[in-house]
Amino acid sequence: IQGLSAIFFSSWLNLLLIFIPFGIISHFLWSPTVTFILNFISIIPLARMLGFVTEDISLRTGEVIGGLLNASFGNAVELIISIIALTKNLVVVVQASMLGSIISNLLLVLGMCFIGGGLKFKEQSFNVTVAQTSASLLFIAVSSLVVPAAFYSSSRDSMSPLDLSRVILNISRATAIILLIIYFSYLYFQVSLSLKIHATPKEIRHSQESLMKKIKKHLRCLHGWLFYCNLFLITVLVSISAEFLVSAIESVVEQWHISQTFVGLVLLPIVGNAAEHVSAVTVAIKNKMDLALSIAVGSSMQIALFVTPLMVLLGWILDVDMSLFFNIYETAVLFIAVIMVSYLIMDGKSNWLEGMMLCSVYIIIAISFYYYPD
Repeated sequence: IQGLSAIFFSSWLNLLLIFIPFGIISHFLWSPTVTFILNFISIIPLARMLGFVTEDISLRTGEVIGGLLNASFGNAVELIISIIALTKNLVVVVQASMLGSIISNLLLVLGMCFIGGGLKFKEQSFNVTVAQTSASLLFIAVSSLVVPAAFYSSSRDSMSPLDLSRVILNISRATAIILLIIYFSYLYFQVSLSLKIHATPKEIRHSQESLMKKIKKHLRCLHGWLFYCNLFLITVLVSISAEFLVSAIESVVEQWHISQTFVGLVLLPIVGNAAEHVSAVTVAIKNKMDLALSIAVGSSMQIALFVTPLMVLLGWILDVDMSLFFNIYETAVLFIAVIMVSYLIMDGKSNWLEGMMLCSVYIIIAISFYYYPD
C-alpha cells in the first residue's frame, strides 16, 4: 500500500487522475468537445506516472535493458496517440503531432528551462559536447525530411501524382529504416560511453544517488512484479483515454473551426510532454542544466529518430500512406527550431533572455499554424 501510494502521490499532476472516469463516461454520454477536453486532461497525469514507473524499472534492469525500456516508453503517450490516429487514417494528425512534439520540446520546453533557471541564476552552464551531439543527430533527422519535400518540388511537373506519391512513400520507408539504425546505434553509444561523454562522473553519481534515495524512501514495500502490473495498467488507461481523445478530434475540428494540423502540432504535444515540461523546468531551477537539456533535446531527438520513422513503418504494415513528406512551410519551421537551438547552445551557457527568444518563436509558430489549412 505504501509503495502504491508513492506512485499516486509522486507528483501534484496526479490530482488530475480524477478526470479519468469522467473522460471515459463522456465518450458514451456527452459531446465530443467535452470528451476531448476531459481525456486531454486525463492523459497528462498518466504520462507522468508512466515515466515514474518506467524510470524505476530501468534502474532495476540495468543500463542496456533500461535504455531500451526508456526508448520504448519514454514517449509512450505520443506513440499510443499516433498509433490510434494512424489506425483511423488521420495521417495529418500523426505527422503534425510528430512535428509539434519536436518543436515544443526544442523551443517551448527548453525556453522555459532557460527562463526558469535564468531568473534564479544570472547565467547557467552545461556540457556543450553533449548538447551539440544531440543537436547534430536532430539535424540529421530534420535533413531526412527535406529529401521527400525537395523530391516532390523537383518532380511534380514530370511525374503523375500517383507515381510521385508512390516514390515518396518508398523513399520515406527506406529513410525510416536508416533513421532507426542511427537511433539504436546512438543508444548503444550512449550506454557504452555514458560515463565519459554524457556528463561528468560527479554529476552522474549525484543524479543516480538522488534518484535511488527517492525510490528507496518511497517504494520499499513495492515488489518488482507490481511495477510491471502498474506499467501494464497505466498503458491500458492511456490507450483508452487516447482512443476517446482521437475519436473526438474530427468533431472538435469541425466545431472549433480549427485545422487537424493545429490540433496535432500544438494541442496533442501538450498532452504527451506536460510531465516532461514540469520535470525539465524543475531541474533547471535547481541548476541541473545538463539534465534539463537531456530531457528537452533528448525527447525531441527520440521523436525524430525513433517515433516518427516507427510510425512510417507501422503505416506500411497497416497499409496506410504515412510518409516523411512535409510541405515546405512545415519543413522550414522545423529547420528554424533546430538551427536556433543549435546556435544558442553553442557556447555552453544560457540565460533567461535566450529562453524568452525560444518561447517567442514557439508562440509565433503556434499562431501561424492556427490559421494554417490542412
